[in-house]
Amino acid sequence: MRVAVLVPTYEEAGNVEPLLRALREQVPDATLMVIDDASPDGTADIAERVGEEIGGVDVFRRPTKDGLGNAYREGFGRALAGGHDVLVTLDADFSHDPEVVPEMVAAVERGADLVIGSRYVPGGSTPNWPVHRRLLSRWGNRYTGWVLGIGVNDVTSGFRAYRADTLRAIRYETTQASGYAFMTELARRIDAEGAAIRELPITFRDRVRGTSKMSGRIIVESMGRVTWWGVRDRVPRRR
Repeated sequence: MRVAVLVPTYEEAGNVEPLLRALREQVPDATLMVIDDASPDGTADIAERVGEEIGGVDVFRRPTKDGLGNAYREGFGRALAGGHDVLVTLDADFSHDPEVVPEMVAAVERGADLVIGSRYVPGGSTPNWPVHRRLLSRWGNRYTGWVLGIGVNDVTSGFRAYRADTLRAIRYETTQASGYAFMTELARRIDAEGAAIRELPITFRDRVRGTSKMSGRIIVESMGRVTWWGVRDRVPRRR
């Protein structure tokens, strides 16, 4: 199977080079796709320089910072047009361990349509998180799963591997969320298709370099969309 690893970036100059080198070591034959939202710190330039050395790196420069969902929609389109069979997504800050990527790809090869790197299955963890953050994240995931009726423990995780045909089947390009709600929107559609979803335990570590892109606006968007989807799914539709 042809694999593409998609890494959306914004001001990740301190992380993008070691991440690309780590990914090339773990998945030597994969296409590494950096989708950069006009980072003013030269992230895209660094990625291109590293790509010239290690090979197989495609850098897409977007004109503005336009949201995670929009970055992934563009990246998915390019990866699918390039004939890739498995699309892996992960954050650029090393909170998602590149060493887990081969295991995720193997799970797709064994039949999974979506593989989620999960903090909330046995073996998963979030070391050094304060109690309030751990409770907020767990509550958010449980609320999302309950409202949408999805049997996934970590539906908001962005560390994933998708079967290409599954993304085409759910018409990923018609999704609308721009922030992390995009992850939930995809999982909701894939679950509704009756596709095979598998969760693998991961250790989620906070970034060491750079600044988190999470904000209150993103959280509000996510919870608002989840609630709306849940209400809409439960209201009988007129013929």
